[in-house]
Amino acid sequence: MDPKNRESVTIANPAFVIILLVFPLLLNGQDKAPADNSRSPFALMMGVNGNDVALTSGFWAERFIVCRDTMVPFMWSILNDADVSHAFRNFEIAAGHAEGNHSGPPFHDGDFYKWFESLVSVYMQTRKPELDEQMDDIIRIIAGSQREDGYIHTPVIIEQRKRSGNDLKAEFRERLDFETYNMGHLMTAACLHYRATGKETLLNVAVKAADFLIDFYNRDPEELAQNAICPSHYMGIIELYRVTGEKKYLDLGRNLIDIRRMVRNGTDHNQDRIPFREQTEAIGHAVRANYLYAGVADLVAETGDTTLLRPLEMIWNDLVKHKLYITGGCGALYDGVSPDGTTYNQPYIQQVHQAYGRPYQLPNITAHNESCANIGSVLWNWRMLMISGEAKYAEMVEQTLYNSVLSAVSLDGKRYFYTNPLRVDFDLPYTLRWSKEREEYISLCNCCPPNVVRTVSEIHNYLYSLSEGTVWFHLYGSSHLDTHLPDGSKVILHQETDYPWEGTVMLTLEEVPRNNLILKLRIPSWADGSKVYVNEQLCQTPVVPGTYLTIEKNWRKGDKIRLELPVKTKLIESNPLVEETRNELAVRRGPIVYCLESPDLPQNVRVSDIGIPADIHLSPEKIEIDGSQLISLKGEALIINQDDWDDELYREISDRQPVPLIIRLIPYFAWGNRGKSEMTVWIPACR
Repeated sequence: MDPKNRESVTIANPAFVIILLVFPLLLNGQDKAPADNSRSPFALMMGVNGNDVALTSGFWAERFIVCRDTMVPFMWSILNDADVSHAFRNFEIAAGHAEGNHSGPPFHDGDFYKWFESLVSVYMQTRKPELDEQMDDIIRIIAGSQREDGYIHTPVIIEQRKRSGNDLKAEFRERLDFETYNMGHLMTAACLHYRATGKETLLNVAVKAADFLIDFYNRDPEELAQNAICPSHYMGIIELYRVTGEKKYLDLGRNLIDIRRMVRNGTDHNQDRIPFREQTEAIGHAVRANYLYAGVADLVAETGDTTLLRPLEMIWNDLVKHKLYITGGCGALYDGVSPDGTTYNQPYIQQVHQAYGRPYQLPNITAHNESCANIGSVLWNWRMLMISGEAKYAEMVEQTLYNSVLSAVSLDGKRYFYTNPLRVDFDLPYTLRWSKEREEYISLCNCCPPNVVRTVSEIHNYLYSLSEGTVWFHLYGSSHLDTHLPDGSKVILHQETDYPWEGTVMLTLEEVPRNNLILKLRIPSWADGSKVYVNEQLCQTPVVPGTYLTIEKNWRKGDKIRLELPVKTKLIESNPLVEETRNELAVRRGPIVYCLESPDLPQNVRVSDIGIPADIHLSPEKIEIDGSQLISLKGEALIINQDDWDDELYREISDRQPVPLIIRLIPYFAWGNRGKSEMTVWIPACR
C-alpha cells in the first residue's frame, strides 16, 4: 500500500500518546520533530517525545545500558532461534520463507511484537543504522505473513497455507488463540516504529489488521466480543487512532468495550460476567484485568466518558487498599475461585488462575504476581496519571517499576521470572508451577520476558510530561530533557541525582520560555520533611508528601532548583487482616523495598530463623551484586528460631533466648542473582 496515495488514512500524529508514552514523529531522516499542540482531549497532560529524554548516569541509565547492550540483543538471539522459541520462525513459515509447522503458544506473535517494540525504543535512543536495517528486514517478513484481508495470526496463516477444506482452522474459533492480543501488540509496535522512523511499512500492516477487526465487528460483533483475552487491542486500536486521526478506530475502541456485554457465559476470570460499567472490584486473571483497565483508560482520555472512569477509580481503590503487595505486585493467586466465600449458589462459583483474590488475601510463598500483570499495572496507572494529574498514580508507577518489574529480570539482563514471590523457602514440601530461579527462556510461557524488555527500554519516557506552560516531574533520574511545550516553546533542562539511593535532585534550566514556566515536582508520600531550594533560596511554598509541588516564575537560563527528599529507612507493617504478615515487618528505604536473602546469612542460619527488633537501626552500605552497584542495609537482628521441626506441624513454644546477629538486607529486585537462595520480604517482629 502506497501511503502517499492512500486516501483513507491521514497521519495526524497527536503529540499525546498513552500506550506507553509519547514518541516522536521523525520524517525524512530528521533527528527530532517539533511537538505539535494536539493531545488527547480529556487528558490533563501529554508525554514528551520519545527521544526528548536522554538518561545520562545513575540508576536508570545503568538499567537502560543493560537493556540496550544485553536484554534486547540477547532476547533476539532467543526469539530468532527456531530450536528454542520458534517465534520468528513462525513468521518466516507464514510468509513462505521457510518450511515447517507452527510451534509454540498461540500468543507467540504478540510476544515477538513486544520485543520488536523494545528494538524500536533502543533505536530511538541510539539512531544506529544497523538497527534500522534490522527492523526493515523483520518487517518484510511480518508483512509477508499477513492475509490480503488484513488478518494476521501465524498459527492460522500457516495452516491455511498447508491445507484447505471445511475443517480448516479459521479465525476467532478459539477464545484462547489470542488473535486480538497479538494484533494489539502489533498496533502498538507499529505506531512506535512510525514515530521513530517515519516509515509506514509496519503501520500499513497494523492498519490492515485494524480494518479487518472493523469488518469482523460489522459482521459478527458477538463473536468478536468473545475474543478479548488479555485485550491489548483495546490499547492498540486507540493508539492507531492517535497516529492516523481516523475516527473509525476510535469508534471501534468504543464498540469493543460496549460489546463485552454480549459475551456468552461470561466469567469473573475474564472480567466479562457483568458489563464493565457495573464493575467495582479488581477480579480475575490479573493480566487480562490490567490490560482491560489500561485500554478503558485510553478510551476515557479520548472521549471523557465518566461512566467508564468511575469504575476505573473504584477498581483502583479496591486494588490499592485490599489486593496490592508492598512491592507493587498484583494478582496474588496461582489458582482460586470467584466469587469466593460469598455465595451458596454453586453454579456461580468459577475457577480463576493467576488472579486477584479476596481482599487482604496476599500470600508470600505462593504469591503469583505475574510480571506481565505488574507491567499492566504500570500501563494502567500511567494512563490514570495522564488523565488526572494525581500523584497517587505516579507513586504506583514508581513503586511497581523499582520493585516488581525490575525483580523480573536478572541484573545482567539475561534471565527472567514469570512470578514474583515475596518469600522462598527450601522446606516447602511441594513444587510450585513456576521456577523460583530466573530462566533465559521460560518454556512454559515466555510472555513476560519480552514485556519486561520493552518496559525497561522505554523507562526514560516515564520521567517527565507536559501540559500548558508546565513541565511535570514524575520519576527522578539523571537525565537531559530537550523538548517543546504544547505552545511550541522550547525547554531544555538537566537533572542530576543519585536517586533512589540518595534524595538530592538538582535541576538546571538551560533554555526556558519568555513567559512564566510552571514546574510540578512530585513529592513522594514517604518523603516527609522534604525541602526545595530555588537558586539556593528555600522555597516557602508548603511541601506536602504525596502531591506535586508547584513552582511558577519567569525563569532565566542557568536557574537551579534543588529538591531534598529525605531517603529514610522505614519499618512497615501490614493491615492485621493480611493473615500472612501479621506481626511481621518489611523494610523500605525511599521507593525501594528490601529483603533478606540466604547468601547474606551464616551457613547454619536460615532466613526463617531471623526476627527484627522494632527499634533496629539499619545503616546503608554500598554493595556490588553481579556488577551492579547497590545500597544494602546492615543492622543487628535476632536469631529467634533455630530448632529442627522434624516434620512436626505444631509444638510447644521454645524457651531458647534470641541470639543477636548482624544481617544485611538487599533491594528486593536484586534477589536471586547469587545462585539458588531463600528469601523473604516480611520478617517476624521482635517487640
